[in-house]
Amino acid sequence: MENKPIARTLRLLSQLMELHNENPFKIKSVANAAFKIDKLPFAIANKPISEIDKIDGVGKSIAAKIVELLETGTIGELETLLGQTPPGVVEMLAIKGIGPKKIATIWHDLHIENIGELYYACNENRLIEAKGFGLKTQEEIKKIIEFKMAANGKFLYAQVEPVINNVHEKLSVWLNKVEHDALLGIAGEYRRMCEIIEDAVFVLGTANQALLITQLSSFELNFTETAPSIFTAQTESNLTIKLFIVPKTNFYLDYFKLSGNETHVNQVLALAGNQVFKTEEDIYEKAGLAFIVPELREGLDEVALAKKNQLPTLITNQDLKGSLHNHSDWSDGVHTLEEMALFCKDILKLEYLGICDHSKSAFYANGLNEQRVYAQHQQINELNQKLAPFKIFKGIESDILYDGSLDYSDDILKTFDFVVASVHSQLKMTEEKATERLLKAIENPYTTILGHPTGRLLLSRKGYDIDYKKIIDACAGNKVVIEINANPLRLDLDWRWHRYALEKGVLLAINPDAHRKEGFLDMRYGVMVARKGGLTAEKCLNAFSLSEISNFFASKQ
Repeated sequence: MENKPIARTLRLLSQLMELHNENPFKIKSVANAAFKIDKLPFAIANKPISEIDKIDGVGKSIAAKIVELLETGTIGELETLLGQTPPGVVEMLAIKGIGPKKIATIWHDLHIENIGELYYACNENRLIEAKGFGLKTQEEIKKIIEFKMAANGKFLYAQVEPVINNVHEKLSVWLNKVEHDALLGIAGEYRRMCEIIEDAVFVLGTANQALLITQLSSFELNFTETAPSIFTAQTESNLTIKLFIVPKTNFYLDYFKLSGNETHVNQVLALAGNQVFKTEEDIYEKAGLAFIVPELREGLDEVALAKKNQLPTLITNQDLKGSLHNHSDWSDGVHTLEEMALFCKDILKLEYLGICDHSKSAFYANGLNEQRVYAQHQQINELNQKLAPFKIFKGIESDILYDGSLDYSDDILKTFDFVVASVHSQLKMTEEKATERLLKAIENPYTTILGHPTGRLLLSRKGYDIDYKKIIDACAGNKVVIEINANPLRLDLDWRWHRYALEKGVLLAINPDAHRKEGFLDMRYGVMVARKGGLTAEKCLNAFSLSEISNFFASKQ
């Protein structure tokens, strides 16, 4: 074994010792030994065992650990500490800028156990509430985690949206100088509004391919030809840009081919034939189909529906009349209840706000005990008089406990206008257990909405497995709405299950889970995936008018 892995092992041991608040002197000696061994000019493994403790900074205690490591491949003390520490917490130790003491605070005080949850907490501004953290540290941690995500070659839609739009704008300006009547479009996963983006695809239609290719070197991105007329470049954020330069006469056909799922493209072209098309609409017309918007081009049932002219009229941002499932500074939100309400009323021109601060089990998020629930309801009554006809609905995000019960008594639950039931703790479950837990919560007569059904955090936490059909069927049977959590890190319920839910008559709600005023703007990401799932305004709870949703809540009670 070389010196570096020995040093790394000792460094990890010292970090875990500090994380578990062991003797500071022992921690310092192990950390010091790790530093010294990393700098040695000779291989420690080649030294006789009797001489290892003579090495500067080692000593008998550390020497015994090194010998154990060389002979067994590990250190017993290290294995014990690893067994007491969630793997995600160990992974956090590799994040530069936060040491074991701060990670201990993150773990023990905020109950965050992996990098995905940490990134989500940074987005919710929750980290700055913890002792020893500030806004600057939070932003640095967020950037480090985003860099780690980018290194895996996958990005959240929301992450790359400004980057792709910026490249598109610059390409448009450049094209206007080189060939002002060339055609340009964004295609690929981004155009289909997929939640995860692996690369950005641009299609450029030109009357003079050879000339435009020679001029490409004048564009600020360093494009390399990877195949005939196909060029790639990397942005500073490590996103791969693919540029397809095609003859102008073929632009709409190539644009269509590069926009849709392969199954969808093959189905449509089998009907339309491979010919020159004037527009994308022309392709569908010649295929005998109603026009299919890009976000539906996933090779599911959209072609069959288009044949029968039965495509849904998809929901739009303008259809939303209110925002449900949001947090104020009563729990872990940034802004006051009045500030959140005024933003919805005056800026977004919505009719109502549902406030759903955390419940009492979420003590790490300053969850509301029974007395504080009563106090918040008094404030809501006052604000509703002040802001009328705008209305704040009294909601709560009630934790689903491990046995599936909600964390308030029925006497408290019945005081709310609506209840969002969500899982936040003990996420390690079998599919059977997770399904059983959610089913019990769904069957609770006070549950109005099932919040972020799988607990996933895109690119960072898979979420617990559930039997989707059982859960959706139970929601249909109990008239429980399913949330599409619009936070771009969640987008849960997954759009691939929206159709099944709609077929079963389940209403969906596009909820931003906003923890600050700006968080309301995430609703558009929820609309984006809702459109992919085929959602219409009629089947979206918060597209109901104030009177309609008031009647809905009353009927549920």
